[in-house]
Amino acid sequence: MTQRLTENQIILVKRKTRLEDLIARYNTIGQARYYIEHLGSDFSDYTTEDGQYRQAVSEVQATLGTLARVQVVDREFIPNFLFGEQDVVVVIGQDGLVANTMKYLSTQMLVGVNPDPARWDGVLLPFRVSDLHLVAPEVFRHRRPIREVSMAKVTLNDGQSLYGVNDLFIGQRTHVSSRYRIQLGTRHELQSSSGIIVSTGLGSTGWLRSVITGASGIAGEISGNRQKQPLDTKMPWNADYLLFSVREPFPSRTTRTDLVFGKLTNTTPLKILSQMPENGVIFSDGVENDFLHFNSGIEAVVTVAEKKGHLVV
Repeated sequence: MTQRLTENQIILVKRKTRLEDLIARYNTIGQARYYIEHLGSDFSDYTTEDGQYRQAVSEVQATLGTLARVQVVDREFIPNFLFGEQDVVVVIGQDGLVANTMKYLSTQMLVGVNPDPARWDGVLLPFRVSDLHLVAPEVFRHRRPIREVSMAKVTLNDGQSLYGVNDLFIGQRTHVSSRYRIQLGTRHELQSSSGIIVSTGLGSTGWLRSVITGASGIAGEISGNRQKQPLDTKMPWNADYLLFSVREPFPSRTTRTDLVFGKLTNTTPLKILSQMPENGVIFSDGVENDFLHFNSGIEAVVTVAEKKGHLVV
């Protein structure tokens, strides 16, 4: 009988592959193949990815099983899963799966594993499957460096809250205008826009960069002062502040566009009061189906979260 290294539990977080999602939608692999090939796409890419991922998950589970008790959890169950304080969390997937898992953790260490380095760059996936037999024991002995990751937190006046590892979106579920009152410190105004993005340091090279780059490009073309170098929006992962940007703000007789970008801290939080009768939402990290309702009368206060992520590197 193999002697385990620790009695602490390892939570192995995995996701469905594109092939599994297709089979769930079309009932059989044959129907899924017909759909993809009918559109002129290569179905073998889906099966190759699925096979590689399944093999990686199997190898990781076998390796970790020699060290500790392992519980496998699918991504869809993470929002309602209860993590133990001493659990070590291993995520095998893409960067998004790491972010989606981290926001539900508190003090637990998180290990990101890249199941297919030829396919995924993996900024948050520093380890390969073959690394785990060396890395995991060092994690249990607290001999691996940890990189702290600041998170965003939004709290509503009805008591609900939501965390974001990369970013928060605040606005309309659909493409119609989002209407609200925004306040940062003593500055405040009514706005109509396509919504507000609040970014952490980790997410500052993602959605926020896209929004700022697009706005800068448009302004440059109109003014003739084109930006030749890519805009640097990078922030430290453990920054004690967040950046926000208003998407496509619209000036009118009742709405203004003076407060469209800035820095917020815990001493100067961002406050948004919804004026949307319906379909107002707040979600984080691109997960639209895990959201808070943000309709008329609800006020959201955005701050740096009181907890941080702990990414093993």
